[in-house]
Amino acid sequence: MRRFFIEAPISQTMAITGPDARHMAVVLRLAAGDTVLLSGQDGKTCQAQITQATPEVIQLTLLSFTEDNTEPFVAVYLVQGLAKGEKMDFIVQKAVELGVHGIIPAATEHCVVRYEAAKQADKVNRWQKIAREAAKQCGRSHIPQVYPIIRLADVLTNQEFTDTNKIMLYEGQAACGLKQVLVQANKPAYMLFIGPEGGFSTAEVGLCQKQGVSIVTMGPRIMRTETAALAALTAVMYECGDLGG
Repeated sequence: MRRFFIEAPISQTMAITGPDARHMAVVLRLAAGDTVLLSGQDGKTCQAQITQATPEVIQLTLLSFTEDNTEPFVAVYLVQGLAKGEKMDFIVQKAVELGVHGIIPAATEHCVVRYEAAKQADKVNRWQKIAREAAKQCGRSHIPQVYPIIRLADVLTNQEFTDTNKIMLYEGQAACGLKQVLVQANKPAYMLFIGPEGGFSTAEVGLCQKQGVSIVTMGPRIMRTETAALAALTAVMYECGDLGG
């Protein structure tokens, strides 16, 4: 059964408009009487029946609520140093598939790409659309938020992420490995810091250490930024029992 998202809580009658409506009516050829899964902003999922289908609007009525166990047991935020080209697109898509809760694009000292304010908004909107499509494709009931591009220092002082196990992946000298930190984690959520192509600067590593971030290694090999992000996210999910552990 195909899944779609609505920008409102689940209710007795609902409507889908915009590109999703056109996709449902024109591409998928869904019609009155067809049944779909709907996930709402309230985190609930239901089976709904289409009562009217046009390229402009899909009208639906609630059939029954559905128990949804597609979301991870733990919230993991990915703080990703801005990567060039299509790497960010790839990271966002695959991170959503792996169960990331939110993605925070971070401007760091060694970032190759720099965006002006208007361009930043366009990029974030693009990444949010990729996150939405990835969530639909893999059957999630939650669309991870892609946050506005932010400086690394500002991430560290953001009160929204106070109660998280903060972990920085660093290719330089690190006191311990990722597994050791995961075993000792004592907070309900995680925040993974991944550097851009040039990695984190020594000043950024020092700043994170002062803020209580654990600096860890993932072994003797240096990974590309997109590899490190997905490998670390996979390790956290597995350790928390989300990937069949």
